[in-house]
Amino acid sequence: MAAALEVFAEKGLKATVPEVAARAGVGKATVYRSYPTKADLVRAVAEHQLSWIDARVAAAAEEPDPYVGLRGFLDDMAERLAHDLVLLIEVLPKADPRTQESTATRTLARIVEAAREQGSLRPDATAMDVRVLIGGYARVLADLGVRDPAVWRRYAGMVLAALRP
Repeated sequence: MAAALEVFAEKGLKATVPEVAARAGVGKATVYRSYPTKADLVRAVAEHQLSWIDARVAAAAEEPDPYVGLRGFLDDMAERLAHDLVLLIEVLPKADPRTQESTATRTLARIVEAAREQGSLRPDATAMDVRVLIGGYARVLADLGVRDPAVWRRYAGMVLAALRP
């Protein structure tokens, strides 16, 4: 899985199973035994990325200051997005912004609510706002081919600034 994460992060969906196998130092048949198709491998990589998001949002929720937790999450997400083409191309665009079912979405909503209650965010800020704003800058930066993490973090900072009271 580590090799698949690296290769897909670098090349996006253009990555091939033979490239993943070569990075892992195994034959492509070994990869195909675990993942019968490239789509299965991409799905596994996407699930791994969603697990990372769940874990990172959960860590943000543990921060005593919800605004600090949200800021840390947005910075880490920007850093990850700058380097990870599968997260940009396969995972985030296919996530329905209207869905409120995921653990990460519910946890993010609690963080935003707590930050709102402490006065760190504007009174009408929602988790949906955070998701839409991340999706907006992520889509444009991805389309422009921007991979510099500093640029991505700059836009994450702008998201926070937009949500401040």
